[in-house]
Order: sequence, then structure tokens, then C-alpha cells
Amino acid sequence: MKTLRTQVLIVGAGPSGLLLGQLLHKAGIDNLILDRQNGDYVLGRIRAGVLEQTTADLLDEAGVGARMHAEGLVHDGFDLMFDGQHHRIDLKRLTGGKSVLVYGQTEVTRDLMTARAEAGLPTLYEAADVQLFGFEGDQPSARCTVGGETMEVQCEYIAGCDGYHGVSRASVPAGAIQHFEKVYPFGWLGLLSDTPPVSHELIYSHHERGFSLCSMRSTTRSRYYLQVPLTEQLSDWSDERFWSELRHRLSPETAAALVTGPALEKSIAPLRSFVAEPMRFGRLFLAGDAAHIVPPTGAKGLNLAASDVHYLSQALIEHYRERSEAGITHYSARALARIWKAERFSWWFTSLMHHFPLDPAIDARMHRAERDYLVGSEAAQRVMAENYVGLPW
Repeated sequence: MKTLRTQVLIVGAGPSGLLLGQLLHKAGIDNLILDRQNGDYVLGRIRAGVLEQTTADLLDEAGVGARMHAEGLVHDGFDLMFDGQHHRIDLKRLTGGKSVLVYGQTEVTRDLMTARAEAGLPTLYEAADVQLFGFEGDQPSARCTVGGETMEVQCEYIAGCDGYHGVSRASVPAGAIQHFEKVYPFGWLGLLSDTPPVSHELIYSHHERGFSLCSMRSTTRSRYYLQVPLTEQLSDWSDERFWSELRHRLSPETAAALVTGPALEKSIAPLRSFVAEPMRFGRLFLAGDAAHIVPPTGAKGLNLAASDVHYLSQALIEHYRERSEAGITHYSARALARIWKAERFSWWFTSLMHHFPLDPAIDARMHRAERDYLVGSEAAQRVMAENYVGLPW
């Protein structure tokens, strides 16, 4: 058995794990990342990419922001559409100059992977049968198999950045953790195409046939979503059926401007709100999707992972530089305070814009009244804008 040693073991080579590794490296803290998948699989995962300013700033701090600033699209607002009418939420005006940056999560991951490779930092891909030990004491470690060889990684801390289905949260004793979850009765059918976006800003559309979202990855690549029942099968959705249904859910002028093309990728993702508390167990920390999931309506998934990494990297850097336990002690509470606010916003936005066919008729009327109030009240729009661009750390 081969034995490796590092200060911080990071489980998960997605954007949260890679970002944490980069920030720790720049602070002179040794870290090793392991992931059960290979690098190509990690890069092949299609995810959203609306970045809050705080996330963009953190990527700059990590030294990986150059391509993001060169290729990302600055968005000063977005459209809400219902009853065939467009209502623009002016983020920049409502928040005193703040905006968001559209830059795909795949590209964020690629930039972080490149930076890690250029720095020669260790990453173990295709690590099978990962097991975590000793994190409730002072000698945490992990054991896994890489290329048929059994390896043990001895460390001082473990950061669980391995997602909802990862080993990190599953390693916590059941009595030490509490789960909060809401599963929505629908999913998002997404289609990626090399077509120009139908609008230069995102369009969130409420329709009696279901929610839709018009978004983009660049000025030549678009990403569209349709609300569908969880019983839907991907094989039943041809490209032609998707484009036809999307047109039904858009205003006539938007539908007429829609440019269609063959799907580069198509998938159905279920929606859930999920939080695990607490996020620290001795020398094991949870971050990103390992600790929480939000419905994608509010564009908070990647941004919440970045805020976790912000708090955790600060805590570990403070520990190694100043021998202070304050950041480590308060990591979970600090992270969860921001997480619950983003969970609330994502739940609210999802409830506001989606069609819930099994809910009582009065609920639909309440949501309609709230949409009408929102577009008629600058105060309500300001609350929405402040949450969308991201609350402060």
C-alpha cells in the first residue's frame, strides 16, 4: 500500500474542490485532490454559469479570472415574462451598480484544472472505493484504489467537495447530521445548441404549459430549459418537439426571433431544495453540493459553493498562519447563514415562476398576484435584484 501525506485532503475535483485547492496553494498550504471520475468526465458535466460578483472576485483571487473576464458576458438585468408580457429587472440600477457575469461552470472548471496542472499540484483521478477515517479525532486519513494500487492519504483536515452523492457526507454518523429537503414535482429539460441566443439577457417565462428559461453560454451558444413532469423520458423529446414546445411558452415576438438547431446535449434534471446541518464534523468539512442543493431557478448552486470555499479557505489559512481555531469553529454557522438565505430565494423564485398543476387553484392566484405586485413595485424588484446578484459574505 502506498502512503501519501498532505495538509488538506480535498475530496472532489469539481469547481469547489479545485477552487479551494487553488486558494490554499496560493497561501502555501499543501493539498491533494482525489475524485472517483476522470478529468474528461468532470469537464463533460453541463452546468449553469451565472456568476455573482463575489464569485468572480474569488476566482480573481485564485488567479484564474483572465479568460472569464475576456469571454464572460456581463448582464445588467434579466427579463421576467408572463401573460405574454416582458418585464425587465434592472439589476444594475436596483443594486447600485452590481451585475452578474455569464460564464459557464464547465469553463470555470477548465480554468481551475489548467491552473492546478501548471502548478504541478497532485490530483488523483479515478480513485475508487474511497473511505474516510479518523476525522472525529486528530489523525484523519483516506484510503482508495487508483490504477489497481491501494493508497492511503494521511492529512490534517478533509474537505468534502464531492457533491450530493459523494462519500464525504455519507461518512458522517447518522446521528450527527440533520437533513432538510423539498423535492419538486417536476424537472428541467435542458437543450444546448450552437445557435445565437434569442435575447442578450436571460428570459424567465411563466406559462400555463410550464416554466421556460432562455439562457446562453456565449454569443453563439444557447441553453434553453423547459419545465417537464418527472415522468417524462428524454427519448420522447426530439429536437423538433423541444423547439415547438419552447415557442409555445414564449411571447410571439420572442418565438419569432428564436433560432433553432441540433442539440449538442440534452438532459432532464430533477429539482430539489436540500441542506445538511452542520457542515463540520471534527476535521471533516462539507462544502458545495455535498452540503446543499438549490433549484437552478435562482442561479445559486455554483455561487453557494464558492461562498463555502471562501469561508473554508479563510478558516484554514487563519489556522495555519495564526494557529487560530476561530474560523474553523465558526465555519458551519457562517456558511449556513448565507446558504439558508439563498435557499429561500431559490425556493421563492421557483414557486413564483413554475406551474404546479396539483396545487389548489388559490395557490395559482396567489402566485399571479405576487408576480403582478413584483413588476409594479420598485421595492419588491430591489429585493429580488439584491438576492439575484448575491448577498454579501
